[in-house]
Amino acid sequence: MLTVYGRRNSSSVQLVMWTIHELGLNHQRLDYGHGYAPAHTEEFRAKNPMGRVPVIEDGSFCMFESAAILRYLSAEHGDDRFWPRDLRRRGTLDTWAEWGKNTFSEVVLDIFAYDVRLSPDHRDPAILANAVNTLRRLAAMLDARVAGGPWIGAEDFTFADIACGHILYRYFTLDWDRPNLMALAAYYKRLQERAAYRDHVMVSYESLRGSY
Repeated sequence: MLTVYGRRNSSSVQLVMWTIHELGLNHQRLDYGHGYAPAHTEEFRAKNPMGRVPVIEDGSFCMFESAAILRYLSAEHGDDRFWPRDLRRRGTLDTWAEWGKNTFSEVVLDIFAYDVRLSPDHRDPAILANAVNTLRRLAAMLDARVAGGPWIGAEDFTFADIACGHILYRYFTLDWDRPNLMALAAYYKRLQERAAYRDHVMVSYESLRGSY
């Protein structure tokens, strides 16, 4: 059985759990990380020397880093539509997956840290303003990509949608000067129609408020 170590309100764990449910994999998830079993113990660091979640164990095989886990599970279990075998088709999608998990998500999480995790007396408005300016530009890029939709890869829902879409729940629920991007809003609405997205991404983050 596939075992996932990580708390439900971690966006990186959410990416992995969404993938698992889209692929219909038998699994168990164990709560680790902030507020749960510690991830900084010697035992856990033997699984991930960074002391962070998520970690997965697939039998005797263990790995960490959510984007790498997404690719592993997709290659192992996804069909040709979800994980194209053609290298050029997959390469285009993987470019967007890398961009979504890193470039786009990191700026959303900057705003998340400001709006949720930092207490009001530790917030720097200049940092927020810089993040908002950057995110507005990046969001316009994603809006343009999905405008021809319905998915990142046009007609087929793929691993790239998980990499780009897992952070949109926070993008749309955080308190910031969000641009009015109609294609991106419609894309987010389509994601919400997927049961796996509702169950594993649209998770309350209130318990993380003020945790920095």
